[in-house]
Amino acid sequence: MSPVDSAPRSADRKDAPKGKHILVVEDEQHLAIGLKFNLEAEGYRVTATGDGPSALKIIDEHADGVDLVILDLMLPGMSGYAVCESLRASGRNMPILILTARTLTEDRTRGFEVGADQYMMKPFDLDELLSRINNLLTLYRRRAMQVESRPASVASFSFANATINFETFEATMDGEPVRLTHLEMKLLQYFVANEGRVIPRQELLENVWSTSGKLNTRAPDQFIRRLRKSFEQDPAKPVHFLTVRDAGYRFVSAPESG
Repeated sequence: MSPVDSAPRSADRKDAPKGKHILVVEDEQHLAIGLKFNLEAEGYRVTATGDGPSALKIIDEHADGVDLVILDLMLPGMSGYAVCESLRASGRNMPILILTARTLTEDRTRGFEVGADQYMMKPFDLDELLSRINNLLTLYRRRAMQVESRPASVASFSFANATINFETFEATMDGEPVRLTHLEMKLLQYFVANEGRVIPRQELLENVWSTSGKLNTRAPDQFIRRLRKSFEQDPAKPVHFLTVRDAGYRFVSAPESG
C-alpha cells in the first residue's frame, strides 16, 4: 500500500467519525507516511511514531485524546504486544488495531490476549482497513453512550463468589482481585448481557472480537477456558461458562443445584 496506489473513497464512508485522533505506530517509514496520508484524507487527525516507548509517551501526553491506535508488532525498543498490554494494564480503553506481517495463528491469538480489538495482516486492502477503523470507532462510541445511559447499578455484576465492575474494569473472586485483559472483560460483559442464551461462535467473533464470524480460530475456546480458570470453583467441571456442543456457549450465573 502507498498513498499513490490506494486513493481513499470518502464518499463510501459518509458516516465515518471525522476528526478522531489516530496514532499510527509503524517503524516502516514509507508505510507510516502512506497510512497518515490516507487517514488524513478521510478526515482523521493522525500522529505517527516508529517505536513502542514513543507511542506510550504520546498517549500519556495526550491523555484521552487518542481515539484509536494502529499498532505494528515488530517494533524497535518494545514489541507491539508489550505496548498493547501496557495500555490495557493502565486502563486505556481506546480501540487497538494490530497491523502486522506476522501471519501465524499464535501471533493472532496472542494479539487478542493482550487486548487488541482487530488483527490485520500485511499486505492489506486500504478500503478494508478504513472500514475496520470506522467500525471500531463507531462501536466504541455506541458502547460509551450505553454506559452513560444505563443505571449505575447495571455497571457491576455479581455471581457465585465473583464481583465484576465493568466501568472500572475490576474483578474479584472470593474477595481476591482477578486480573483480566481488556478482551476477557469484553467477553465476560457480553456473556452477562446475554445470560442464559446459547451464543454461537460466529456471534462472539463478530461482536466481541469485531472480526468476521467465518474466521477459523480457537480464540473463543481459549478465552472461555481462562474465564473458567478465574471464576469456576472447578474449571474442569464448569457450571457458569458452558460449551453447548455444535451450538455455541452459554453463561449461567446461578445454576440449578442437583
